[in-house]
Amino acid sequence: MDSQQDLLPPVVVPHGELSEPLLRSVVEAFVLREGTDYGTREVSLDDKVAHVLEQLRRGRAEIVFDPNLDSVSIVVKRDRPIS
Repeated sequence: MDSQQDLLPPVVVPHGELSEPLLRSVVEAFVLREGTDYGTREVSLDDKVAHVLEQLRRGRAEIVFDPNLDSVSIVVKRDRPIS
């Protein structure tokens, strides 16, 4: 890509459109890559994955694909102003 004009916008991927195994794989990869700070207590991978899945299901987080980096991330969904 030669300039910022060539950059493609990120794409929100509705978690409900992914199969359960694929969704779990995406969430596991995110948790393992990003790590999460749960303080001084140990939290299992399954518990971390369940927490992220719950955030997705409640609409508090969303899966975003960046076509420029060919990567997927999970981000906190920001409240959008009503226009």
